[in-house]
Amino acid sequence: MAGRLAVVGAGYAGMAAAAELAAAGIAVNVFEASRTLGGRARAVEIEGQMLDNGAHIFAGAYRETLRLMKLVDAPADGLLRLPLHLEFPGAFRLHAPRLPAPLHLAWALLTAHGLRWSDRLAAIAFMRRQQRAGFRLETDTTASALIATQPEATRRFLWEPLCLAALNTAPEQASAQIFLNVLRDSLAADRAASDLLLPATDFSSLFPEPAARFVEAHGGTVKRGTRIEHIRRVDAGFSLDDHGAYAQVIVAVAPQHLPALVAELPALAPVVAQLDGYVWEPIVTCYLAYPESVRLPQPMLGVMDGTAQWLFDRSQSHGQPGLMAAAISASRRHREIDPQRLADEIHAEIARIIPNLPAPRWSRVITEKRATFACTPGVPRPLTLTPLPGLFLAGDYVASDYPATIEGAVRSGIAAARLALNQPPRRQP
Repeated sequence: MAGRLAVVGAGYAGMAAAAELAAAGIAVNVFEASRTLGGRARAVEIEGQMLDNGAHIFAGAYRETLRLMKLVDAPADGLLRLPLHLEFPGAFRLHAPRLPAPLHLAWALLTAHGLRWSDRLAAIAFMRRQQRAGFRLETDTTASALIATQPEATRRFLWEPLCLAALNTAPEQASAQIFLNVLRDSLAADRAASDLLLPATDFSSLFPEPAARFVEAHGGTVKRGTRIEHIRRVDAGFSLDDHGAYAQVIVAVAPQHLPALVAELPALAPVVAQLDGYVWEPIVTCYLAYPESVRLPQPMLGVMDGTAQWLFDRSQSHGQPGLMAAAISASRRHREIDPQRLADEIHAEIARIIPNLPAPRWSRVITEKRATFACTPGVPRPLTLTPLPGLFLAGDYVASDYPATIEGAVRSGIAAARLALNQPPRRQP
């Protein structure tokens, strides 16, 4: 068993850990309950097309995700890179030119349509204040409190949509410090960090599948459809049901699945207690298929005061003509609306953008009820390093500067892998 290492869970965190280990020469074994890799960012097949269980976007600030994608030879055309462009048709438009930082952001704010000069200058002043403070708060508060002195238009069109998209938590409850971390690494970093990266293929093909091939090419295995029910301590390591014993294990399952998995490890009871206090936020994605000629003016558009928050034209990103995806973050209202009514409401919102819009040929609603934890001020997040030598946690909920995003998940997997590499297996007491 000496040196054997396993990863439980093949989402973005688990596959990031496995890829990092494989690159270091470790023949790692990955166990995944589903047949599809990707966890809460995975492919689904609907009406003969490969879609996703949620509409997520990347940013140029996702440095570790981009590094690992290159490492595992992910498809070079898997992401459509665009300059930062935020638009609510008829109300607001912000576009960052390809200028060096910080000129790109200053120009974007100074030329933003839908803001008065005083609004634009207030937004610039806000960013400068945060930069002078190092994007750090003495005491965390809510994002709404952080931006309370900003003009109504900048709150409504800029800060609140960015907070909701990044943290999947309403600004009234969202952590201001985590929101500032996001602004620090995107808008306030180099110009490329603020770019929007729209996936151009399904989320399983984008990274998890290439990572699996990379792991297998380096002597490891990826066992799909293999659910681990319990992790137990054994001499000098851990057993994974009847799949053998391992000196080290990285647990990269969704947080709601962790309690049952570690129920026989009393040392992790404090972590389970932390998770028991979590509030979960949903993400709803509605797909609407129109005739192939139907297109949005931009690949991504915001919706003001609507059921949907963001619309994505997959003909411009994925080459799927006429297919729209609408994203709804941190909203429990969807539970009160049947899927057809939800699709009808979103269709009406798209019709306000596209004149003479025909009815959709079909629609589907996908709801991830526990897509992320509510990223509130001071929410306790477990550490990667556990009290048990050789056992590590990875996932978008693990303690970090980031909210529950794909980049956060990837960074947690990398951190767990590096800890495993630097912590030689030893006999359990």
